[in-house]
Amino acid sequence: MSLNTTSNSPPRSGRQVSLALVAVLVLVVAGAAIGATAAYFELKPTPGTSSPNHVTVTDDLGRTVMAPWNPTRVVALSPSIVDSMVRLGLRDHLVGVDCSSPAFGGLSADYDASQTAAWHLSSAMCVQTAPLDSEAMVNLSPELVLASTIVSISAVQEITSTLHIPVLMLQPVSVTSIVTDVQLLMSLFPTGTAGPSLVTAMERELGNVSTLDANLSANDALLPSVLLTYAVNPSGSTAPGYWTFGPSTFGQSLVELAGGSSISANVTIPWPELSGEQVLLANPSLIVYGTGFGLDLAQYAQGPDWSSLVAVQSSHDYAIDSTLITEPGPTTVLVGLPALIGILHPS
Repeated sequence: MSLNTTSNSPPRSGRQVSLALVAVLVLVVAGAAIGATAAYFELKPTPGTSSPNHVTVTDDLGRTVMAPWNPTRVVALSPSIVDSMVRLGLRDHLVGVDCSSPAFGGLSADYDASQTAAWHLSSAMCVQTAPLDSEAMVNLSPELVLASTIVSISAVQEITSTLHIPVLMLQPVSVTSIVTDVQLLMSLFPTGTAGPSLVTAMERELGNVSTLDANLSANDALLPSVLLTYAVNPSGSTAPGYWTFGPSTFGQSLVELAGGSSISANVTIPWPELSGEQVLLANPSLIVYGTGFGLDLAQYAQGPDWSSLVAVQSSHDYAIDSTLITEPGPTTVLVGLPALIGILHPS
């Protein structure tokens, strides 16, 4: 489960994030907000003398990066990026992926069992990201690093300035910008028919959303108020509450596109933890909670005021695979969005 964190979001189950890293990630928010509108890229093929051609692109943080064309050794530091690479037929290009420290589960803390099996991942590919294990990454001899902001800006600077490896930051802040990121990858790799087919499939799902919105509008339907939560701190803990999505995050975009009204839409930070009192006051008509990586209904039921929530009392609380709401890749568009629509609007 990857949240592509840009603020003070919690670690996934089993992962601990240091306060120093959290502070660094908070600083990324400003850059992410600026880069959120930079959903574009320009191609400038640059013939090399003794090296392959390069392509200049603008990543999701607004950084201009000169990347090699069709690099064969790529480290992808986010499950959502691996998702994109595999769906584009580029699995053979991957030599490394993000991992937690061995004490917190290593590969299994970042990728569930089905992903590990389907994508043929192994512990030999692990690059620890919190903090970044630069030595392990260098040992994989990457030509390009594709990262989300679970990697700190200081680590990116080290990779680019000290190790001289180009880093492309893919941090989609909306569901639609996931499509843009896939197109950006298509500018760096030959994908044959896989790339256009993937984009067409994602655009088809987004077209279905437009039809849903039109139907809701035509019928003057009230949008259900929703708590979409991906982690919980239980009652009795230091800071009990439900972690969710705030403004300018793909999770917020996911709720809106699915025809819902998020109860955290007006908070002041992108990744808030809502107390039981705040959720009670907002009184969501639906609760959708992410499961997997050690989280299930039993854990959420230990959250503050869970049994007092009207949505719980009326059995309007629904589980969804955490990978579908925390990893902003093509699977979020193709599977996660339709699943959430089915929960919010079953008719």
